[in-house]
Amino acid sequence: MVPDGSRGGLLERDPELAAAAHAVDELVAGAAADGPVRGGILVYRGEAGIGKTTLLDAIHRTARDRCTVLRARGGETLTSVPFHVTRQLLQPALDRFDEEDVRLLFGGHFDLLAPALGLAPPPPPSAAPADPQGVRDGLAKLLGRLADRLRDRPPVLLVDDAHWADAESLAWLDAFTRLRQDRRLPALVVLAHRPLPEGPQRTGVPAVLAALADRAVVTLGLHALTPDATAALARDTLGGHADEPFCRELWSVTSGNPYETVELLAKARDRMLEPVATSASLLRGLGAEARGGGLVARLEELGVGPTRLAWTIAVLGADSTPDLLALLTGTSGAQVAEHTELLRQARIVTTEADRRAQTEPATGPAPGTDPAAPPTTPTGRAAHLEFAHPLIASAVYGAMSPAARTAMHGRAAWALTEAGHGPAAVSRHLLEVHPDEDEDVVDQLRAAAVEHLAVGAPDAARRCLERALAEPPGPDSYARVLYELGCASLLTAPAATVRHLSSALDLPGLDDGLRIDATYRLAQALAHNNQLRDAARVLAAEAVRTPPGTDRRRLQAANFMYEGFQAVEEDGPGRSRRLADLTAHFTGADNSERALLTVRGFDAMMRGEPADEVVRLCDLALVDGIPARGLGWTDATWGFEIPALTGIAYAFSDRPDQAGILFTEAVRAFEISGWSGAHLAFAHTLLGLVHRRRGNLPRAQHYLEEGLRLADRVGNGLPVHWDTACLLVDTLVARGRTAEARSVADQYSFGPPWPDAIVLPDGPSILGRLLLAEGRVEEAVATLEAAAEALVGRGRHHIVWAPWPLDLARALAPTDPDRAAALAAEARVHAERIGTPTALGEALRCAALVADPPESRRLLTEAVAHLAASPSRYEEARARLDLARVTGSPEALAEATALATTCGASLVTSDAVTARASSHPPE
Repeated sequence: MVPDGSRGGLLERDPELAAAAHAVDELVAGAAADGPVRGGILVYRGEAGIGKTTLLDAIHRTARDRCTVLRARGGETLTSVPFHVTRQLLQPALDRFDEEDVRLLFGGHFDLLAPALGLAPPPPPSAAPADPQGVRDGLAKLLGRLADRLRDRPPVLLVDDAHWADAESLAWLDAFTRLRQDRRLPALVVLAHRPLPEGPQRTGVPAVLAALADRAVVTLGLHALTPDATAALARDTLGGHADEPFCRELWSVTSGNPYETVELLAKARDRMLEPVATSASLLRGLGAEARGGGLVARLEELGVGPTRLAWTIAVLGADSTPDLLALLTGTSGAQVAEHTELLRQARIVTTEADRRAQTEPATGPAPGTDPAAPPTTPTGRAAHLEFAHPLIASAVYGAMSPAARTAMHGRAAWALTEAGHGPAAVSRHLLEVHPDEDEDVVDQLRAAAVEHLAVGAPDAARRCLERALAEPPGPDSYARVLYELGCASLLTAPAATVRHLSSALDLPGLDDGLRIDATYRLAQALAHNNQLRDAARVLAAEAVRTPPGTDRRRLQAANFMYEGFQAVEEDGPGRSRRLADLTAHFTGADNSERALLTVRGFDAMMRGEPADEVVRLCDLALVDGIPARGLGWTDATWGFEIPALTGIAYAFSDRPDQAGILFTEAVRAFEISGWSGAHLAFAHTLLGLVHRRRGNLPRAQHYLEEGLRLADRVGNGLPVHWDTACLLVDTLVARGRTAEARSVADQYSFGPPWPDAIVLPDGPSILGRLLLAEGRVEEAVATLEAAAEALVGRGRHHIVWAPWPLDLARALAPTDPDRAAALAAEARVHAERIGTPTALGEALRCAALVADPPESRRLLTEAVAHLAASPSRYEEARARLDLARVTGSPEALAEATALATTCGASLVTSDAVTARASSHPPE
């Protein structure tokens, strides 16, 4: 679509332009008033040639005087280049600031985010891969801070051909536009793309574009020109004497497509065709020259040099700078300029100056510039040539023979390498060349995969490594490429990781160190894929083949851990004995001993062994109270599970302060490293656990809800969802918010069928507690009895982690007091073995349920004393309430209620202490 010169606007685009003008006005007004931001998303959809680019040009002109306009364009051959669109948008904006300001804008994450934007080299190959979620979130926050700095000229982001945008850039825009619940953003994001595939099963780029459209202020479809508009355009171009038959045929030939209409009119003008009825029959033939084969034939008429230049531009895309074009075409700079001019005159390519003229007023060269110097962009980067329209680019690229296209990509890879571009920039061309058993190609693709992982683009890394396998690698490196491919897909495709790493382990070529690491990562992938039994099996098998020492202990630690994580285990007590025997004489001499001591401490806690022993084991696993170097939260060798198990064991051993120190460091470490997905979600969950154990229920709820919010962005049904929902249900029940707890349970399907992994804390126990709070006593009893059956056989008796005996005794006390008494007595035995004030106080409170009134009063007095010495303020409040109701003391009741209020709990309703105790007259 082109401007109508006589009208100063676009034909039949008034609603689209009005929507854009209103959005720009709102954005500027919000910024000027220093009040709430008023940005948002605009989406324009339409077929190829319908005028999307021209509409964005018009929006650019509307906004340029009051806003900072940032533009980007997707490319048909550039969809595999991660953050290609992001770089187009943010690099020019960041060029406005000095180095110090740029680092401030990055908010302390320059080293993480700058490589993704091409502003810094990627980290060394030894660095851990960047978390994709962390990079996305970091770039979204960067744009938010940039918008704050540009509030006097708020940013307007124009993204053309968004259907060809790279997936990483669209995920970034999606993350940015989700920052605010009210959908009002500190910037205006305008997307133009072709219609999306129909149907609900969209995936990839179409799915993200559909999600963005769902949050858009407005989504408008662009339609073809009407016959009247086509006639007006013909008369503006060829003269007012263009008659009706000619204009009708023009519309018939082009179907009102603006691009085809403009091109056909330009050809008619070039041929000096009279716009009258007698010439109408020639329009169809002229129209064919503007499309497909006709366009290619027209290109070839320009000669070999311009044709070869057009092919090279089609292959290089955004890298089509004069120097590279000369290198690839084998011509001089003068010849490139000459051929470029021929292509410009034929309306096949445009230069930077042409594109700038579409949106900026005509001006002469900037003061102090050399008119003869090579063209550059406004930010000083080398300008590149583009095709005048994506339809032309597609036609030229498609017209090349497969052999010529492949050869050209190979030469482009060579030229970019010679020009100093890194492996990632070269890789998109290597993906297109035919496999030829070239080890150099394999090495380049492997290096590119490392760079892609370093910037948080695992899918791009996977594509490179899959192509490297197709080359194929030599026998010495084939298994290593499989290993690297498995590692690249560990977080995004566990099933694929299992396949690749299993194949790598079946082949020769992995040295001992890589073999151990491949086995460890295979087990991680199996665990992520809900195959804990298989994870433990492969670790055990490899441990048998590994000589005694650090490597074997690493495999044994993971093996014991995954066996213990299983919800159902054949011989839990036997595993616990083997683990205890193995670690009996460990002193924490190295990380392998520390990891095994951690697993042993966690297992001892679950089994209800003395808390002092649990704490001793956890202390041995740390160095000066913190994880040893190499065992930290973001360490790739051991994983985050080791420090997490240490903190959880502390939390259930009445040491929430030590757990809080570890978990606070987890949040800090994950945020610094940009791990903002499931890892950060779990860290918030663990902090929620700490506050739940301390009895600060509102604070616990806050962290747990934040954990669920973070987890929801990653996926559904993840282990962190189970753990966090379980803790949140427990917290809400404790606060007296039973309906909210039920809502969480239903939303996250908290209940049977249970996952194959244990839930933090015991899931069936907490579900039974919820059912009891809802008055569904029979269902609660059945659920709690099932929990007992699963745990007792494994020797797991920690009554705070799995409080099923306490709640089952309460449920049975009115109808089966003898069985309730037996359960309470057994719980007391386990509590005395554990030895923590919390466990003792809870067990005594439970025993009071079935005791005679005097004994009940004594037990509750003792329970209050234990709980007052514990960190568990909420449990203390419950015990004080029970004691107040037994004694009938208003002062004690007031004290219990005040303590409960401090904990954020409502004790309006309380379980009866016991039938016998409640009938005792108050003092």
